This record gives sequence, C-alpha cells and structure tokens, in this order.
Amino acid sequence: MPVEPDPGAPSIRWEPSSLPVVPSRHLAVVTCMDSRIDVFAMLGLAAGEAHIVRNAGAIVTDDVLRSLVLSQRKLQTRAIMIIGHTDCGVEGLDVDAFRDELSEAAGQQPEFPLLAFEDVAASVRAGVARLRSSPYLVDATHVTGHVLDVAHGVVRTVDAG
Repeated sequence: MPVEPDPGAPSIRWEPSSLPVVPSRHLAVVTCMDSRIDVFAMLGLAAGEAHIVRNAGAIVTDDVLRSLVLSQRKLQTRAIMIIGHTDCGVEGLDVDAFRDELSEAAGQQPEFPLLAFEDVAASVRAGVARLRSSPYLVDATHVTGHVLDVAHGVVRTVDAG
C-alpha cells in the first residue's frame, strides 16, 4: 500500500545546480543533527561552499572519518570545523539504558555503537585530537573545534591543546 504524503509537510523542491562538486571554500564541517542548527546561516555559507557532515552529537565516528577522508582526498577540502552545541540530546545520555530500551523494542542488541558524552567541549576536543592524529587526512589539514551556545547564538572556539 503506497504511503500518502502529509498535506501539511513541506514539498520537496530541488533546483538543478551547475556548482562544481569541489566545495569552493575547501571546508568540511562536522556538526550535530540537531534541527535547531542552520549550519549555512550560522557560518554565512552558500550552497557549494562546504561539505556538511552531521550525526547525533557531532561525534567523530568511523563513518565521519570516512566522509572526511573522501572530502579531503577526492574533493580537496583542507579545513575541518567540528561544532558541538549546548543542550545536546546525547549529552549525559545513559547509553546502557538506551541499549536496553532498543534491545527490548527490537528483540536484539543494536549492531552499531551508541555514543554519548558528559561534556560537549571535551567531546569536541576528543574529535579534534582524533582528526589531527589521523594518518588518512591530508597533512596540511587545519582542524578546529567549536561549541555553539544554542540559547544565546554564540559560537566559541574550544582550545584543543
């Protein structure tokens, strides 16, 4: 049975683009999937200027690293920003309880890691350290870490040490 579209949902619209596949600012941004974060508006970016990699918590997972390696090695990015944020849904998440909840609901353990953190700045610093030590990224890569305060709209740089 086909799914009927929700008449209240926004329609999907796509304008064909002649932009090059290589981002013009040679920038990749790792940030959270949080719906409050408009990455393009926050950083003053337009389409075609940066790669945006999003996941729960802006955590540098193996898949994030895979995306960044491709972004760098095949699509010429040379700067990476990690942007975590305050009031994140995975900050302080009880991973064991969540795993139990998923196992009960699905009848099996999740096959993927359930990641969380206690301190957003520490998580961002860990992500920066992982990227800076990765042998797969281009040596000249500039990696910075930041935390967005969602209540005040301020982005501060996190000293990665």
